[in-house]
Amino acid sequence: MSGFLLHLLRHGPPRRTGLLLGHSDEPAADPGAAALIARVKGLEVEAVVASDLPRAADSARVIADAFERPLALDPRWRELDFGAWDGLRPDDVPPDDLAYFWRDPDGNPPPSGERWQDIMSRVRQALCDIGSPTLVVTHAGAMRAALAVLTGLDHRGVWALDLPYGALLSLGIWQEEGLCGRIVGLKTGAAS
Repeated sequence: MSGFLLHLLRHGPPRRTGLLLGHSDEPAADPGAAALIARVKGLEVEAVVASDLPRAADSARVIADAFERPLALDPRWRELDFGAWDGLRPDDVPPDDLAYFWRDPDGNPPPSGERWQDIMSRVRQALCDIGSPTLVVTHAGAMRAALAVLTGLDHRGVWALDLPYGALLSLGIWQEEGLCGRIVGLKTGAAS
């Protein structure tokens, strides 16, 4: 059985915060954020992978250049697609609809949006393609989906985790036949 470290870094703040930013094209407020680079300094990785959305991809380019590592953009690491709610403030969504979604994201996805199982499926596929020490610059939803896939926690368990902008999860992964991987160690932290 082989193992490796997987580091999941949440992108820095987008230009507009406080919105349901799923697949919206929202750039990072500071793509070269010194705090993000300091957060990952010293990590030993062979590659940098990122969501193709600008708020993650732009910072990942800066980090990959600093690491002198290749960068691959992968849309499977995108945030949950909030569909018709994408780009709205939570207060602009009918409260009952939002509550139903948080309670049961598979049975009550956003209109034209993604179910929780959908993001978990694409993140699971992305995880299966990683087999060496890697830094993934992504979004809170994709990070939670990765934790759900690797630990078996349900959406309530992973949504309870606070993952502020710049949060870093370092996961020890091992691979078994029939499974993409399982967590053998977990270290979390957030950028200061």
